[in-house]
Amino acid sequence: MTVTAQPYREIVDTNGRMYRIGESDIDIMGRKRKWMVILPWVGMMGISSAEYAFASAEETLHTAHGWGSLHIFWMLGVWVFFQAAVAFPAGKLRESGKLPARWAMMLGALGTLLGYLSLAFAPHVVVAYLGFGMFSGMGAGMVYATCVNMVGKWYPERKGGKTGFVNGGFAYGSVPFVFIFATFMDLTNFRWVLVSVGLFLAATVAVAGYFFKDPPKNWWPAEVDPLREPDDPRARRAMKMNPPAVRQYTPREAWQTGRVALMWFCLLCTSGVNIFGIAFQVDIGNEAGFAGGIVATAMSLKAIVNGTGRGVIGWLSDLYGRKRCLIFVCIVLGLSQYGILWSAEIKSLPLFLLFSSISGFGGGAIFPMFAAMTADYFGENNNASNYGLVYSSKLVSGLLGSGMGAVVVANWGHSGAFTLAGSISLFAAFIALFLSAPGRPKAKSGDNTPESDQQGYVLT
Repeated sequence: MTVTAQPYREIVDTNGRMYRIGESDIDIMGRKRKWMVILPWVGMMGISSAEYAFASAEETLHTAHGWGSLHIFWMLGVWVFFQAAVAFPAGKLRESGKLPARWAMMLGALGTLLGYLSLAFAPHVVVAYLGFGMFSGMGAGMVYATCVNMVGKWYPERKGGKTGFVNGGFAYGSVPFVFIFATFMDLTNFRWVLVSVGLFLAATVAVAGYFFKDPPKNWWPAEVDPLREPDDPRARRAMKMNPPAVRQYTPREAWQTGRVALMWFCLLCTSGVNIFGIAFQVDIGNEAGFAGGIVATAMSLKAIVNGTGRGVIGWLSDLYGRKRCLIFVCIVLGLSQYGILWSAEIKSLPLFLLFSSISGFGGGAIFPMFAAMTADYFGENNNASNYGLVYSSKLVSGLLGSGMGAVVVANWGHSGAFTLAGSISLFAAFIALFLSAPGRPKAKSGDNTPESDQQGYVLT
């Protein structure tokens, strides 16, 4: 479809923030912007199994290659490390124009394929660390950073629900592979299963990414006036509860506000707990005597609720504010760790499935909250870099949640480890109380009330 350039205006509100208006989504890319929700969602599903289904393949990989369990848990930690490490540099390259969205997705597809090939054919565990831990992790980081930030750019007026929906693909895309790895894959077929899965997921990421396109800097949808109250009640409520950033912050400026450090630490705590649960829920279920198929079902429920919860909490945050919802999910995530431990100790399968699902909701919902909150606080233009700073906490949390989690379990048992995990998440809820949007005076009702009338003038 031919795209014709349309005239646009740049207007400024009373805070000095610029908006580019007059161009529709069809004017820019020849299709409705909803495709920049659907395609990133598909891309996120293509990388999800590496994190959320990997633990289900532990037993087969351990036996087939002779790798110790600690190696496999640390391998997941290395994967998370590189997935987070690439977020900030990829964001800088994306925003500078040196790395188009399409090519970032192609690199992600290549990393995905290399990861599964290394799990299938690695002659030594070091090769698996490089292929799966490093290359697959970096590829997933490219895809994650591109997809999550893409939707925020196309929906700046109500990004919560859309960001949550796209983020959800990172969880429930893994559901069929949890069952494949846990119940179907064995020593006789593991190589062709891993190769087939790698080819399929790499193709999924590449095809979705081929159609990616960024909007221009400062773009705002033509049908929504940024200086007046929107006619759409959904956009009106979302902008009231989560006002747009007062200006576009660079990563240096965002860091200097002090909010990035608070968000970084809060995400460090909660994502570490989430990764710990992914890595050790199978273990504690097996220790409780639940059958392997039941444990796989629990992990699938966790992944489904994890993904669905991201969309639901994103939608709720448009209605009630990001900060309130973030505190809520931190508490839910913490309490659910106690619930998993309790249900395993009393060997109650229904409660184990219930608390696994609740843990999945809390563990997934934290990510769209931080992604949307970063854009709310610091603007969309540099969101890939700014969120990359926040998301870099997974550099540490992946190693703590998986690798150090294995050390804690070895020394304190599941009882001590799950109790510690729950307490850390509750502490993160306390830290979140201190978050507020920079550049706005604190309102009596918290940071969910807009402090400016957003009136402005037209630049010539």
